[in-house]
Amino acid sequence: MRGTLSRAWSLESLRSTSAAMPDGALDTAIRAEEAGSEEDLYEDLHSSSHHYSHPGGGGEQLAINELISDGSVVCAEALWDHVTMDDQELGFKAGDVIEVMDATNREWWWGRVTDGEGWFPANFVRLRVNQDEPTEDEAPRGCNGEAEDGGAEAQSSKDQMRTNVINEILSTERDYIKHLRDICEGYIRQCRKRADMFSEEQLRTIFGNIEDIYCCQKAFVKALEQKFNSERPHLSELGACFLEHQGDFQIYSEYCNNHPNACVELSRLTKLSKYVYFFEACRLLQKMIDISLDGFLLTPVQKICKYPLQLAELLKYTPPQHRDFKDVEAALHAMKNVAQLINERKRRLENIDKIAQWQSSIEDWEGEDLLVRSSELIYSGELTRVTQPQAKSQQRMFFLFDHQLIYCKKDLLRRDVLYYKGRLDMDGLEVVDLEDGKDRDLHVNIKNAFRLHCSISGDSHLLCAKKAEQKQRWLKAFSREREQVRLDQETGFSITEMQRKQAMLNANKQQATGKPKAVGRPCYLTRQKHPTLPISRPRQQVLVLAEPRRKPSTFWHSISRLAPFRK
Repeated sequence: MRGTLSRAWSLESLRSTSAAMPDGALDTAIRAEEAGSEEDLYEDLHSSSHHYSHPGGGGEQLAINELISDGSVVCAEALWDHVTMDDQELGFKAGDVIEVMDATNREWWWGRVTDGEGWFPANFVRLRVNQDEPTEDEAPRGCNGEAEDGGAEAQSSKDQMRTNVINEILSTERDYIKHLRDICEGYIRQCRKRADMFSEEQLRTIFGNIEDIYCCQKAFVKALEQKFNSERPHLSELGACFLEHQGDFQIYSEYCNNHPNACVELSRLTKLSKYVYFFEACRLLQKMIDISLDGFLLTPVQKICKYPLQLAELLKYTPPQHRDFKDVEAALHAMKNVAQLINERKRRLENIDKIAQWQSSIEDWEGEDLLVRSSELIYSGELTRVTQPQAKSQQRMFFLFDHQLIYCKKDLLRRDVLYYKGRLDMDGLEVVDLEDGKDRDLHVNIKNAFRLHCSISGDSHLLCAKKAEQKQRWLKAFSREREQVRLDQETGFSITEMQRKQAMLNANKQQATGKPKAVGRPCYLTRQKHPTLPISRPRQQVLVLAEPRRKPSTFWHSISRLAPFRK
């Protein structure tokens, strides 16, 4: 067996920031409230030196640096894309493996990938479970007897690796349950006692459906423990548990969609000192680790990202003949789909600010806001609109959103200025492809044309593209719009009234200033070992971050960023 195998370790051995839960302890009663009054706690808070610390600090951080100083290679896997904002930062994609070279700072670590070295946010990565992995080219050599011994050692090594991954899955689930319990019992229960400070609507905004997640996760972890083989852990069959509960994980979508609202509401409340003291009192009463409430509320968002990585690692150490192989393979596919759905929803919600800003740039806007019914720009382009009764032709810019088609007129002098001219309800329209030739209704020759027909009112709209390929793109875009609407109905996607109002408020503020908001750049401080160290933490995303924002641009450049137009 490889000499370094004895140093194989899992994240379980590094966790010292939260207490582990014993096996089978999931159904035990939640501990009673600690003795002492809130007034005493508030007095203690004034004298305490509370600060927000990173979950990766403490014992885990010391262990990582000790391994690095010993010459060991410490690797981490990226949970999200890291879009670099500076040449000193390290860019990577979700799933990339980063070699951690310096973890002395809690917030930012120094690492290396194939393309180079740089700083990256520690909370964007997950330490690999098995730091020492046998490679395929290290097959045993020698006579038959030696080969057999080598084969046994290799199998033992793989079994140990699989055991490490299984232990990590169970350990992180138990820690996660404790975090959820602390939020529900330490924060929500105390907040409900203070009706003078919190309304039920506020609590729903801040905590979302985290109580539902807590109930589902308790059942999930109980199922995992039942499948755990304590005598021979590598034979444990966990794949079936993920498959049985994959439907339950859909509730994370609602939580992730609401999370931006929670951050906004928390930011508003914590401007008042009484809420800061109250949240800190809740944390101390529950004896929770030193992380702010917004850090705890980020945990479910992070958790759903880790499942595909954990299952991919489990599959890597599950031989095809293992009874769990097919279930783990199916579970990995299922959890990737869940993460992809949640990520797509989050991307859609991030786009609503751009849509609101686009609407605010349109002159003479009439009717309801776009966000009342739409949340996605499907396609846009210039078309010729032929109207009755004299078959008058009008050049218009058309913007196809889900549920509606907006058309505008360009300013004669300033071509980047658009005037609102109308909209069509796509829910009641049928798209009819027309052949080149003479139109029977308008008695004009048409080319590259299609008609939008409303069967209820009988109204129709004749539109012509300049080229045949442009017409085909529009026809495909109309199909995508209907498919998008169907998927949204199936998955229950919608924009809340609060999200719509907040997006329009931000757009109106930006419009009032006359220029886009300045893009914040990380601040840096001088450090001896490496040139510069970022001290601001970027906002976490689900699996994929939004593309980096660019400098203020023209109207048309903004439209091109609103949605990736497929050609």
